[in-house]
Amino acid sequence: MKLYRLLTEDDTSEFCHKVTLALNKGWELHGSPTMAFDAARGVMRCAQAVTKEAPGTYTPETKLGVQ
Repeated sequence: MKLYRLLTEDDTSEFCHKVTLALNKGWELHGSPTMAFDAARGVMRCAQAVTKEAPGTYTPETKLGVQ
């Protein structure tokens, strides 16, 4: 099965750590990262899509972060 996740975080080093952890767990970048201003909180937010091939059959109960 092919899995998809969208990683999001404020524009801090925590976002880079989140993406780096996913890459080290076998996830691959999908497309370019994006940034947007969260006016309600007054911060920039980042997002990066990642995908991964994994054994098994996808169900809505699949725990994507555990893969």
